[in-house]
Amino acid sequence: MLTRRELLSLAGGTALAVALNPKLSAAAPQAASGPFSLPALPYSVAALEPHIDAQTMTIHHQRHHQAYVTGANTALAKHPDVAKRPLEEMLRNLNAVPDDIRTAIRNHGGGHYNHVQFWTLMAPNAGGAPTGAIAAAITGAFGSFDTFRELFNQAATTRFGSGWAWLSNDNGTLIVHSTANQDTPFAEGRTPIFGLDVWEHAYYLKYQNRRADYVGAFWNVINWAEVNRRLA
Repeated sequence: MLTRRELLSLAGGTALAVALNPKLSAAAPQAASGPFSLPALPYSVAALEPHIDAQTMTIHHQRHHQAYVTGANTALAKHPDVAKRPLEEMLRNLNAVPDDIRTAIRNHGGGHYNHVQFWTLMAPNAGGAPTGAIAAAITGAFGSFDTFRELFNQAATTRFGSGWAWLSNDNGTLIVHSTANQDTPFAEGRTPIFGLDVWEHAYYLKYQNRRADYVGAFWNVINWAEVNRRLA
């Protein structure tokens, strides 16, 4: 059994502190004004149970995602002209972002983009084998869904530290890869089809250090209709 102090250290402090003390889970912090805002979840926080628990969804969405929104808006307040650019354009060409906010846009802007796609990527009563155009695309690129899933699981479980596993379009070819922290495939010249968050805050309250179990559970909630929309 871990002590409370050890748990707080492992989980990054704030997130688990909220979990251990519900009185801390009041309204999410307000974002700095700017071009970005925290989107509402397209389902209730408990809708993905038992695969992703309600408490993790609440903290992940209201605390972590909100922090990325706030960080990106705060950075862009220094450069109102840059704030008018589409986020994807900024992430595709980070070298064109002013030096003093480039890291913030990479981290916070990337975090905002990654999480917006993440929430819509999942749905209740979803999962299973892919359907529609993505099914044919996966078979064509990887031979079978099972082979693709094994490659994706490997990318997700072997990403050292924090990051994301992705299915991306790389100049017309579907590839499985991973990125560190809140980096996006855009920075590598790729277009993301979907990505799975493998930061500890995405799974630690329920799965602790068992990232592979969390990755396996993801296939029970993946929203193939949204993946098909993104593929198109």
